[in-house]
Amino acid sequence: ASRLGDQFWHPSCFSCHFCHQPLVDLIYFQQDGRIYCGRHHAELFRPRCASCDQLIFMEECIEAEGRRWHLEHFCCLECDVPLRGQRYVMASGRPCCCSCFESLFAEPCQACGDPIGADSEEATHQGLRWHARAACFCCSRCRRPLRGQPLVCRRGRLFCSETCSLGRDASSTTSDSSDSAFTSAPSPDA
Repeated sequence: ASRLGDQFWHPSCFSCHFCHQPLVDLIYFQQDGRIYCGRHHAELFRPRCASCDQLIFMEECIEAEGRRWHLEHFCCLECDVPLRGQRYVMASGRPCCCSCFESLFAEPCQACGDPIGADSEEATHQGLRWHARAACFCCSRCRRPLRGQPLVCRRGRLFCSETCSLGRDASSTTSDSSDSAFTSAPSPDA
């Protein structure tokens, strides 16, 4: 095996480490001190394209989201625009340009109904989504912003407190002395 230096094999011993096919007069590769036929060297040591599932033989490929793509296959799943060097969003496990994502996959905000775009911060609670801005992610009654605050969710609506969720003003739970003269005593049945 002239490509491997001063190493010698019996013809029957010079075989692929994986499939044991004799490699005399065939293309062979060495990897980590072992010899492989061309097929198994490629299958074991070359990456597969996440789009077409074919082996990538080119030295240059796109690596994103822990997977690899042929340069020409890293494109929007909907409009096929090349995404190399562009911003993208993963949708259904495939890259999608921001424009297609917003028109096809963006979820509507529970408060304003507008899509929550790729550039928007979002808040989620019990599977529901809102823009994270104070105008959308706020108490349904008093409009107090809820980001980073405890909240109560009732029938898909958010509230800052149990009091707001029951439809009462915080001031109505306490009375001043001028109201006490008009308060009736509880009935014996209560």
